[in-house]
Formats: sequence, C-alpha cells, structure tokens
Amino acid sequence: MRKLRLIAVLLMAGLLPAAAQNSPRGASPVAQPYKPVVITPATPLSDAGFDAMRKQLAEAARRKDRAALARLVVARGFFWRRENRDTANKRKPGVDNLAEALGLNNKDGAGWDILAGYADDATASPSAVRKDAFCAPADPEFNRKDFAELTKATQTDPSEWGYPVSANIEVHATPQANAPVIDKLSLAFVRVMPEPKPTSAAYVRIVMPSGKAGYVSVDSVAPVGNDQLCYVNDGGAWKIGGYVGGGEPQ
Repeated sequence: MRKLRLIAVLLMAGLLPAAAQNSPRGASPVAQPYKPVVITPATPLSDAGFDAMRKQLAEAARRKDRAALARLVVARGFFWRRENRDTANKRKPGVDNLAEALGLNNKDGAGWDILAGYADDATASPSAVRKDAFCAPADPEFNRKDFAELTKATQTDPSEWGYPVSANIEVHATPQANAPVIDKLSLAFVRVMPEPKPTSAAYVRIVMPSGKAGYVSVDSVAPVGNDQLCYVNDGGAWKIGGYVGGGEPQ
C-alpha cells in the first residue's frame, strides 16, 4: 500500500466538507458530466543509490529509529519550504527539522507512516525551489490549461480533484472491497466528493466523467500538490535534504 497516498487523500477529504453531498450510494448521478483531463504518471527515478537509500529509509521508518534516520538526512543545509519561504531552523541538525516537519515527536501522530510512504515512492522530479534537489512524490504531467478550464467549467477548486496512481483502478458501487465493480478509471483526473460521514476509512467517493458516483480505495487516488520530501546528493550519497509543505500537527 502506498501509505503516503492514503494519508494525502484522507487529508484532502477532510478539507472538503462542502463538496460532500447527501446522495444515495452507488452509481446514481450526483454531478454533471465533465470532460476528462488526461495525465501521464510520473516515472521512477532510475538510480541504484537512490533505491538503496529508500530501502534504508523504509527500515528506519518501520522501526521508528531516529538515529538511523539521522544518518540519512543532511547534517546542515536542510530546507523546509512553506508559505513561499524557507522556515528551517539553520541552527538545528537536519533531522530535527525533518522531525518537526513530519511530527515525528508526536507519539500518536502519523509522521513515521508518512515517512514510510515517501520511502515507498520511487518517483522524484527536479525541485522547483532548490536546483540541486529532487522531490517526491513527483506530480504527473498534464495540460494545466485544460485542467484550469475543467475547474472553471465545473465551478470547483483544484483541491477537489485527484488522479489515479495507476491505470484501471476499480470503482465500486459501495465502499467495500467485495462490492460490485461498476467501472474502471482511466489515467485522467476525477472529482473527489467525500461523504459528510464516511462509513469506511479505506474508501472515498469519486465522481466519474459520466457524472456517476462510485468508490475507490483511498490509496489509489492522489491530489496534485502533495507535500514533498526532497533528496540531494551529499558527498556522493543520496540524503534527505529538505521538505516542501505545511508539515504535520505536532
């Protein structure tokens, strides 16, 4: 399971109470049909050293091993980009800034699970805020003009849309794994319309281009603009060099 995707979509759902509609479950119409905007999935960063580092990161996250994590983070020069500025405390070691960004000090928080999700994601793309960094997860490629026209035509906010992390995601009639499959998603944006009172934490309601509603697993759809973990090549080795996003509750 791609834990990062799961958490991202849950957060997105929590931010969209106004988009949720009290409508019957299943394939009943809940919105007007819309023209899909195709996406091209991000590709993995092909580098043996990067893959090896991610394996170490996954193990550190599984064990919640702060010392092992520290060895995978730059000691100095860590950046934390949020609200269009670098908010990292340059007087602190990089791992302390990362811990604050992810809420790793919160025993009841999801920080270590989020870190495991990053370790599981092999995609990474050049950072828009730091020229020597690569950040993950990488967003898919898509026509931004078409996406802007889609949100305008549907009178929606970009945060109300997600994209499938792979082709042929099954859409179920109800939020259950054994529910009938009513369709499969193509590689295009879909509207995410969480219910006011979800009955399953594992599924989220979406509206397909036809205007029909259905349910997909929450880790199968992701929003554009995820928080990102950034990596740099430090002395010939890949290390975590920064974070882009608002961070987790402490």
